[in-house]
Amino acid sequence: MPKLVVPTRSYGLMREMKTRTTINDGLELEFPEAENILVFARKMVREMAYDICEMPFTTYLAAKAVGKKFTALPLFITRNFHHQAIHVDANAGLSVPKDMEGKTAGIVRGYTVTTGVWARYVLSSEYDVDLSKVHWTCTDDEHVAEFELPAFADYNSMGKDFKDLFANREIVGAIGTLPEPVDGVQPLIGDPKAAGFASYHNSGVYPCNHGIVVRDELLEQYPDLAVDLFNALKASKDAYLSSINRGGDLSKEDALTVELEEGVKGDPFPYGIEPNRPALEALTQTAFDQLITPRKFSVEELFAKGTHDLVG
Repeated sequence: MPKLVVPTRSYGLMREMKTRTTINDGLELEFPEAENILVFARKMVREMAYDICEMPFTTYLAAKAVGKKFTALPLFITRNFHHQAIHVDANAGLSVPKDMEGKTAGIVRGYTVTTGVWARYVLSSEYDVDLSKVHWTCTDDEHVAEFELPAFADYNSMGKDFKDLFANREIVGAIGTLPEPVDGVQPLIGDPKAAGFASYHNSGVYPCNHGIVVRDELLEQYPDLAVDLFNALKASKDAYLSSINRGGDLSKEDALTVELEEGVKGDPFPYGIEPNRPALEALTQTAFDQLITPRKFSVEELFAKGTHDLVG
């Protein structure tokens, strides 16, 4: 039987999954060390280098738009809210998000980075910012090499340091997770964590970041593989959530999990299409609106056959 290579980071959610050596009646599994998962996701997109792979979800949408031959499972192994990923120079005179129009903002890495896409979604959907009136300058390229930037974005800041970009007044704001703090740069949205949870309880949109994709040829050759993977990943998630000592000292990862659990008042990692439909509809629409995909994908077409009704 073939051995399936499965790069993912070693999240708590994946801990039990990574003890498995087989799946789907004997298919062998191999989990390479993948702490910098973006290197692996990039190789998956550009070279089809793996069988199953963790992937940022807007990278997946951009890849799907150009016909890459892999398909996602309806589950997400990283989640967060992205109000905290919008930063501004405190001295730039930006008092409200709409003040970003007509200005230049930096993007941590590429235009299609999932955190940046969600941050722009927040600006557009909650604060009425016309994203096409902000000039976006990227500090890295895209995982999907075929992607073409919209006219209001550029790669002129490739490789530049955000401290220099702000100091030289090349940008007045930035979206994404800054590599390190920058003096005089602060969140644009006050109390961004509270704002994120309030947004969720108002809209039902719980942003999804990284998912899992499987090569289409494997899904065709092994029709039960997608369901088997979903169930195995659900079991691994359940084991992780039940292992957290909520009354004790928590690791950084466990603390974030508990924070999300308390903030959404429920499962911090809901699996399946239906529990995630509001987020998926929002993300497919904003990917189209932000000119990442040429059309709005339907939610169902993004996920493997047999998994559409699964919930976990």
